Amino acid sequence: MPKRRIADDRIHVRAANAGGALASGLWTRAAGRPVDSFALLAAIAVSLIIVVNAIFLQSGTHPAPFFANPKSPQLAGGAEPAAPAASVRPATTTTATATATAAPQPAAARRDDPIADLIGPSPRIAAVQRALSDYGYGQIRPSGVLDDDTSTAIEKFERERKMPVTGEISDRLVGELSAMVGHPL
Repeated sequence: MPKRRIADDRIHVRAANAGGALASGLWTRAAGRPVDSFALLAAIAVSLIIVVNAIFLQSGTHPAPFFANPKSPQLAGGAEPAAPAASVRPATTTTATATATAAPQPAAARRDDPIADLIGPSPRIAAVQRALSDYGYGQIRPSGVLDDDTSTAIEKFERERKMPVTGEISDRLVGELSAMVGHPL
C-alpha cells in the first residue's frame, strides 16, 4: 500500500511540474510581446462573454426583424399564395353566435416593438396610410403606426401592382404610391 501512495504522489508532483513549466513558458512569451498577448487575452474574453450571453442570458426569441421569417413566401411558378378567408358576420346573427363564428386572431400576428413605441408615429407611414385609404385600399386611419389593417392594404396594393407581396413599407412601394397619387409622399 505505501508503494502506491508514493506513485500517486509522484504523478501529482510531475503534473505540478508540467503545469508550472507550461505557465512559465506562457509568461515568458507574454512578457516578450505584451501588446499581442493583451490582444489575444481581450479576444478570448470577448468571445467568452458572447458565448455566455448567447447561451445563458437570452430568454425567448430575438426581436430583431432580420431573424424573422418572411411573411408570405412565393410559391413555385410565381403564383401568389391564397389569402386566408376573412370572417364575415351575417346581419341576422346574435352576439353569442357571432363570437363563436368569428375567426380567432393569431396572438403573434404583430410583435410588440418597444423601440417603435419609443419612436412614436411615423409621418411616412401616415402618408402611405392616407394614400392607400384615399384610393380605396381599405378604411385605414392614418395613425403613423404600421398595423394589421395597413399591412393588409399594402398587400392588396402590391398584388394589384404585381409587386412582391410583403405587407411592409418599402422605397418601391412609396415610389409606386407617389406615382399613383401624383406627388411625393
